Parts: sequence; structure tokens; C-alpha cells
Amino acid sequence: MHRSAAPLDREQLAERLLRASARHSHDPLTEIAWDAPIDPYLPAMPPHRCSLYGTALWDRLDPREQAALSTRQFAGLLTWTMWGELMLMQGLIRHVYDEDPATRHAQYALTEIADECRHSIMFARYLTLTGHPTLVGPTARRLGRWLVRTNNVPLLLGITLFVEEFIEAAQREIMRDETLQPLARSVSRIHVIEEARHIGYASAELRSSCRSLGPARRAALAQALALGCTFMVHEAVPPRMYALARLDRRAAHRAATANPHWHRATTTWSRKAVDLFRDLGILDRGSEPLWRRAHLID
Repeated sequence: MHRSAAPLDREQLAERLLRASARHSHDPLTEIAWDAPIDPYLPAMPPHRCSLYGTALWDRLDPREQAALSTRQFAGLLTWTMWGELMLMQGLIRHVYDEDPATRHAQYALTEIADECRHSIMFARYLTLTGHPTLVGPTARRLGRWLVRTNNVPLLLGITLFVEEFIEAAQREIMRDETLQPLARSVSRIHVIEEARHIGYASAELRSSCRSLGPARRAALAQALALGCTFMVHEAVPPRMYALARLDRRAAHRAATANPHWHRATTTWSRKAVDLFRDLGILDRGSEPLWRRAHLID
């Protein structure tokens, strides 16, 4: 009978991740051609993954306007991801503060903080070049500050892991599509390569954090996680993005909210995180309707 390998303990996993970091770390400031011109007719995302694709609003846009909207949406996803990474970095610093820095586990946490710093700078460079705002809205910023202050490790890990899996799935599609904007593909490629390590670390930490949860705390975490992740997806494509693309923000937001093509994208990009949360019992029958209404599960 086939048996799966026993999970690695904290030090073994950290040692493996540190070796991977040494082999596969990138400097986006030197490896990306930031000075190359951006072709205004090349989309930054696959068109069928844009939130308005297939709607009457989309059909009224010419190819250049569609490409511009896709760049706005990709930039919005980077703003959103940078917000999540800044929350994660604060959480990791709090976490490692009480750890022995001689352990490989603490050293990998510090390595991940360094990775996330480079990612945030990379995202900020892209946002500056494309003229997109670098900050999420005030409600999201207040939520982020509250989440970090509460120091609820399972909740912070869960929301962070959701963001990581969501953007990783989206960027994996982007990096493989040679018809898309080279700059968006380069940013996506570096992030996907390094994010794979972060997902492995966060998954193991979330599993460890959930082991001690009783039924009541697990159910409470499931509700909080559902609320947090559904809010996160709303912030990934906020209505102001459409105004920046010179569209009627309310009409565009209504069209995206009802768009089955966009629902399919969010469900697809959420799948890995959803599967893990189900396995850990932190996506349960009580929280499932929230996920379903947000089109994060089928």
C-alpha cells in the first residue's frame, strides 16, 4: 500500500526552504527591464480573466481600452497583494520576535520578510510606471491594522494564505501567456517562483496553529476567515478601478458583480486555498454560504 511521506517538522521544512531560497531568489530591480516601453495594445492579463469580459461594457471598448483596463486590473491586484504582504511582514516580525534566531525556522521567517520587501518594491515600481494608486482604501487599511494588532495567528495566516494562493494562480496564467505585456509577465514570474516557498511555509504554520483549536474556536475562525477573504476579494477589484479606467464606476461594478466569467476566475483562483481550509475544518457548513455568495466556491 502506498503511504504518503510524513510531514516535515518545523526545522526540516525551514532548512529545505532556506536551501530553495538560496537557489531561487531574484532581484527584480536588476532582473526586470523597467525602462522598456509598455505597448498600450498589449493586455496585462488574459482578457477572459478581466472582470468585465463578456459584458456589454467590455464590448464597447476598443482593443486599446480593453488592454488599458486589464492593466488597471492587474495593477489593482498588485496593490491588493502588497497590502496583504505588508500585513504578513508585520505578523512575521511579531512571530519571530519570540523565536530563537539560531533556529532555521526563525531564519526562514526572516528570509521570507526579505523576499516580501523585494516584492513590495517590485509591485510599487509597476504601479508607479502604470500610474495606479499604491494604497488600498481607508477601510481596508483600518482592517489591516486591526488584524495585525489582534495577533490572531490562525486568522492572519489564513487570510495571508488565501491572498498568496489567489494571486499565485492568477499570475501563473499571466507568466505563461506570451501574448501579454512583458512587464506584467516578468513581475508575475518572479513572484510565482518565490511565492511557492511562502505558501509552503504558511500552509505548515496554519496546520500547526489549527491543531489546538476546539470545535467552538474552529467554527469562529471559519466565520472570521470567510468574512475576511470575501472582503479581500472585493478589495482586489474595487469600484475606483473602473473610474481610473474612465468608466462609470457604479455601472462597471454592477456588471462585474453579475458577470459569470469573473465568477469563474475568482472561483478558479481560490480553489487551492479553499481545499486546504476544508481539509482543516475552517471552511465548514456554517461559513460556506459566505464563500458561495462571493463566488469563491462553486
